[in-house]
Amino acid sequence: MNIDKQALREEFRYMQEHYSDPADRARQVIYIAAEALLDELEHYKSREERVTKLVLDNSTSWDALYKKLEAAERRIAEQSAIVAAAEKLVRCKGRYHSELNYRALAKLFGVITPDLPPLEHENVHYADAAEVEITALRQCIAELERSETQLINERDAAESALADMYQAATGERPEWSNMFGFADAVDVVEERLATLEANQSQTTPTGIQLITEAIGAHGYIVGCLLQGRPDLALEESRKWVSAFGQAAEIVSAQDAAGIKVKGE
Repeated sequence: MNIDKQALREEFRYMQEHYSDPADRARQVIYIAAEALLDELEHYKSREERVTKLVLDNSTSWDALYKKLEAAERRIAEQSAIVAAAEKLVRCKGRYHSELNYRALAKLFGVITPDLPPLEHENVHYADAAEVEITALRQCIAELERSETQLINERDAAESALADMYQAATGERPEWSNMFGFADAVDVVEERLATLEANQSQTTPTGIQLITEAIGAHGYIVGCLLQGRPDLALEESRKWVSAFGQAAEIVSAQDAAGIKVKGE
């Protein structure tokens, strides 16, 4: 039902003026109170509209928060189920009392469970079957740990190989950071080798041989790194680090003596 508030206000004011006689004081109070109630009604109506607008403006955000809350509750429920299953397994103390619990945990780790004996043949057979599954789970965890260790070792080997090359070419160990990475070190070494190659015309035969060997070793090491074989790159860098160093010393000596590259 729609209310014409302006019409009501005009009616209230007319009535207050019309019943101005002190004898009509009671009616005046009624109309004054009615107008005050109308003001209050408008206040709450405005407040209701603001609240409605706030709800509509934030409905998308609230929907997203609600979905996140639901997802969090599901994860909590899943974790609770896992903890409950693990607690039951601990209470088994080596006996296989709950095939479902074991299979659920095996599924979490991606382990294919072996065929188990029927439930009516409990005792030793169940304990043996449980031990098989536990061993499979432990083996899966050990493989994951070995894989992680291998990745760390490969990363360290690649870093060491590049550091050796960089030190041989520049005389300093690289300082790895977000601003200076593996690619930057390779660029520096390649630039240094290009200088060595350009200066071959002013170099002794022994120096030329060392420079040629250093350039060849660099190409092989970079190729090993690109092919995902940091172990071979590390081995090669250690083998040719001497050649890198001697070649760098030759160029430094030429620079000190003021020898220019042909064509300069």
